[in-house]
Amino acid sequence: MKPVPRTSAGTRGAIVALAGALCVLSAGCASSQPADEGTPEASASGVAATADEGHSQHPASTPPSANEMRVTLLGTGSPVPSITRFGMSTLVQANGLNLVFDAGRGATTRLTQAGVPLGQIDGVFLTHFHSDHVNGLADMWLSGYIPALGGREGAFDIYGPAGVKNIGDGLVQTFRNDIDVRVADADVDPATTPIVSHEFEGDRVIFDRDGVAVTMFTVQHDPKNAIKPAVGYRVDYAGKSVLISGDTVPVDNVIRYGTGVDVLIHEVADFQDPSALPNVYAHHTNPRQAGEIFAKTRPEMAVYSHIVNGIPGRVPGIPDETLIERTRESYDGPLTVGQDLMSFQITDNEVQVSQT
Repeated sequence: MKPVPRTSAGTRGAIVALAGALCVLSAGCASSQPADEGTPEASASGVAATADEGHSQHPASTPPSANEMRVTLLGTGSPVPSITRFGMSTLVQANGLNLVFDAGRGATTRLTQAGVPLGQIDGVFLTHFHSDHVNGLADMWLSGYIPALGGREGAFDIYGPAGVKNIGDGLVQTFRNDIDVRVADADVDPATTPIVSHEFEGDRVIFDRDGVAVTMFTVQHDPKNAIKPAVGYRVDYAGKSVLISGDTVPVDNVIRYGTGVDVLIHEVADFQDPSALPNVYAHHTNPRQAGEIFAKTRPEMAVYSHIVNGIPGRVPGIPDETLIERTRESYDGPLTVGQDLMSFQITDNEVQVSQT
């Protein structure tokens, strides 16, 4: 676990966590492995224990202390089916609440690896409706109502912009047969099977419980602003804060809501040859642009997630050190290239980064 002290912008160290190690950067320290071309060994080393071993020693398995927040990257990948970077999903824990932002491929597996009971998810917040952000949602909901796996008490709550209800209602209809037979078999309490959808419009607080507030704000996922809705989220608790950008090109709202946050999680996309996938490249934020955003917002820790970095066998990605170098053209503060199951503990004095 590496602490990042709360210091002035001029004296902050530049910190990057990569492949299970934390590197304090001067000229740069990183893996040469492109983000989506890892090894099975790297994936397996992400946690000290798995569900099969009966107990996780991941930091998320223990609730954070009073007046502290913890952020865990459940999945840091793109739509590419990767064994090292699962689909986009982020867990924020504060004051006894477990809040999940997006539910990409494998989010339920990562929650289990992190030791977070599937029946104790207090809400899932969706940034938009591309499949790689929602294709793990059904698993999270269904597994949570099976007593032996989750044992959820009450309904499954999902939050976000208009369209959330369509997803929730559609999942219930799709899995109606599963619900009916499990209830008929007395295997599942029917009260645990509904999905309750909470839809909102505009930039506003959409969740406020036990001192934990979640603000939804609009972002822009493509140059023509055709992909609507697309939102990001800011979570505040006890004077501490984290922002999750959602999929976006550079927009003012990330700067507006992200200035001075403790942890700013931003998506990023880059390739060896950006012209290989020009449409994909245009729908995201490249590292030089992200660096400019970090320089303006000055978070205690800037974090990359939803890392769009090539397609193995088709479009070469870039090494992490190149991603860092391009960010450093405009930003000199604390920076972490996210890895699945990496955690950030936000205290009164520091941001502690750990990858078990």
